[in-house]
Amino acid sequence: MFNTGARVQEIVDLRPCDLRLERPLQVRLLGKGRKERICPLWPLTADVLRELLAEHAVDPAGSAPLFRNHRGEPLTRFGVRYLLRKHVRAAKLRTPSIAKKRVHPHTMRHSAAVHLLQAGVDLVTISHWLGHASVETTNRYAAVDLETKRAALAKAQPLAAADTGLASWRKDASIVKWLEAL
Repeated sequence: MFNTGARVQEIVDLRPCDLRLERPLQVRLLGKGRKERICPLWPLTADVLRELLAEHAVDPAGSAPLFRNHRGEPLTRFGVRYLLRKHVRAAKLRTPSIAKKRVHPHTMRHSAAVHLLQAGVDLVTISHWLGHASVETTNRYAAVDLETKRAALAKAQPLAAADTGLASWRKDASIVKWLEAL
């Protein structure tokens, strides 16, 4: 979910035939409005998916849902939420700082968007990555964190009027005359 920024329903609808696990590594996602998009996969994600297919003897060209619950039935959005909650509880024991965080499937999508933003990916690309019809929708995910704000501030140091000559226009009569004529 994090690799693709996919919606939880897009993940539970995945079929083995939607995966391309040889270069170029990618997955075909069917989003809202039955819109199709292709997302690249990290090699690590592809490795895990190959292991899953092999472990469960799944035909890579198969069209049955890829992810299944413990009874062998297709995993649902609620099943994903349950599994995530279970793993977050275990993670809280090792990393107490996440104890106060609300983690749910959509957190993965939001985190993927923020991760791409922090990596310097432009909003239009992130919008296509997430399958948004409008970049305005992506802007909601692109909440900039404090570290990104600090980095931006470091690039844009404050301007001192005395150092930059900002006030020098006041001494130039032609500029003042031009401004008065406006």
